Amino acid sequence: MLTEAERVELNQRAGSRSGRADDARRARLILLLGAGHTWASIRDKLDCNDAFIDRWVKRFRQERLAGLFSRHAGQEASKLTPALEARILEWTLKRKAPDGATQWSTRKLGTQLKVSHMMVARVWAKHGLHPQRLDRYMATNDPDFETKAADIIGLYLNPPAHAAVFCVDEKTAIQALDRKDPVLPLSPGRAERHGFEYFRHGTLSLYAAFNTKTAKSWARRQRAIARRSSLPSSPISW
Repeated sequence: MLTEAERVELNQRAGSRSGRADDARRARLILLLGAGHTWASIRDKLDCNDAFIDRWVKRFRQERLAGLFSRHAGQEASKLTPALEARILEWTLKRKAPDGATQWSTRKLGTQLKVSHMMVARVWAKHGLHPQRLDRYMATNDPDFETKAADIIGLYLNPPAHAAVFCVDEKTAIQALDRKDPVLPLSPGRAERHGFEYFRHGTLSLYAAFNTKTAKSWARRQRAIARRSSLPSSPISW
């Protein structure tokens, strides 16, 4: 049995063009039941099943109009427990993204672990993790490295009078490079680090020509094998 106020409210919800479609569907369900329709006819009119009718009828009987609002739409909210935090850290530090990406994003890891991407972001911020960042480092076995570096840095900071100081370095193109030093993995408070020195296994050059009149192109590939195995990157001054 519906009161007059409930009937007016349900009619407004059922006929609303700006409200949610699921709210209007539940309002029509209660109006049809109040008008004496059977469950079989309601299933045909609303294209629903008996479980849908039973759930919302019970909620309406217990709470009236307040029972027709949705509760916890989507997945249930999850809490960040120490075990879940440890799992997020373990996946971030020791596992790679399944799609071949170079690093995890909060949304990719959240989808993988079935948690909110904001929860992943909070854990990363708490432990100082930045998978998107990459720092480089250089290791040397030269016992005079500090003395040489001080000479060059001093030249930059205090060059001789009327002198021009140039720093020259190579610019790599399409090269088959391999790192000399091991990659230091991502850790709390520190980004993943790669060494500066490398082995060069060869270079690959691509030459192409394009005829603007006929729109025809020609391409030729050439590979050169490097004779020097290691090329350290260091500044040179004159």
